[in-house]
Amino acid sequence: VVFTGLSGSGKSSLAFDTIYAEGQRRYVESLSSYARQFLGIMKKPDVDLIEGLSPAISIDQKGASHNPRSTVGTVTEIYDYLRLLFARVGHPHCSKCGREISHLSKEQITNAILGLVKTKSPVDFLKILILAPLVKDRKGEYTELFLDLKKRGYKKVRIDGQIFLLAEEFTLIKTNKHTIELVIDSLLLSKKADRTRVANSIEQALKFGNSELIVSIIKDKGFEVPEKPKIMEDMLFSEKFACPVCNISLSEIEPRIFSFNTPHGACPTCNGLGTILTVDKDLVLNDNLSINEGGILPFSTISTSDTWFSRTFQTFCHENGISFSALLSTLKHAQKELLLAGTGEREYEVLGKNRWGRETVIFEPFRGILQELKQRYQSSESMFIKAQRSARRHN
Repeated sequence: VVFTGLSGSGKSSLAFDTIYAEGQRRYVESLSSYARQFLGIMKKPDVDLIEGLSPAISIDQKGASHNPRSTVGTVTEIYDYLRLLFARVGHPHCSKCGREISHLSKEQITNAILGLVKTKSPVDFLKILILAPLVKDRKGEYTELFLDLKKRGYKKVRIDGQIFLLAEEFTLIKTNKHTIELVIDSLLLSKKADRTRVANSIEQALKFGNSELIVSIIKDKGFEVPEKPKIMEDMLFSEKFACPVCNISLSEIEPRIFSFNTPHGACPTCNGLGTILTVDKDLVLNDNLSINEGGILPFSTISTSDTWFSRTFQTFCHENGISFSALLSTLKHAQKELLLAGTGEREYEVLGKNRWGRETVIFEPFRGILQELKQRYQSSESMFIKAQRSARRHN
């Protein structure tokens, strides 16, 4: 319940002077006289009747602690119960597609597959393929993969939903994305199915499929498993605690991953603090100066210094038409963005001398002034340097 309203409308009087006061008074009255002498009894509020009131607690709002890791939940220790509740009762879901995420043992997968006869078939048998996923939506011909599988004695693969015999001659289009699954076994599943055979096929499929397997229910007409089935319905099973569709893995659900005060549960971006320090890009460049004059404020001597970063920067400027002597205000907007954000993974051929004085060539990307500042800030162990850089960001 939330009380809202204008200042002076009586929110605090209702919450503290009435509801809390009466709840606390009733609670204290239920205690022994010995306990009451330490707690004291609050004055009865001016109301005629309050029913169904539970014992109440009041948490004062204080600004004494400036620790960002101290919250109402941690101070009152409610957070510990919530972590335990989510860890023991919660069901994790994929953050992308919303599917519930779970993992199964080999025994559970075997039982689930054998149970398909009851749940998926109106008759007493079911035609299935057990497949191991090898390639998921990737480009290539995979000629060597098929030759290796053939040498190992396997006979069939499923490529983009179609069954192929490895003895046949076929070629994949190299520039197209393909999904390839190895057919481990094809069998007629019944209530009296050979459990050992199914379990062995499952173990083999999980080994090839990186702890994942696909059971494909064949819907083609007939009482036998066709050599090349056309109509199939897939079911995916996994030993991993992961979403097989989005390829997102999770650690085991336990209380510590719900705590922002541990490395296991803290946000990797803010480290559990809830706030992050970022570079104010508007303060990095001085448009009234050139690069030679120190226009890049955090790296004012970058045009003359002789480090690998400055050499990479100088090569980057040369190849992108950025003049060291021109005022930064005369640069195009796109050039300024390149200075700040870099050119991604593009590598530049950088010449220079190593620490032993030998001429060396390296290939290095330029990821931008902002990224370099962020990296140096995070890697520095000096609190003075961190404070200085932090102050520069906010001044």
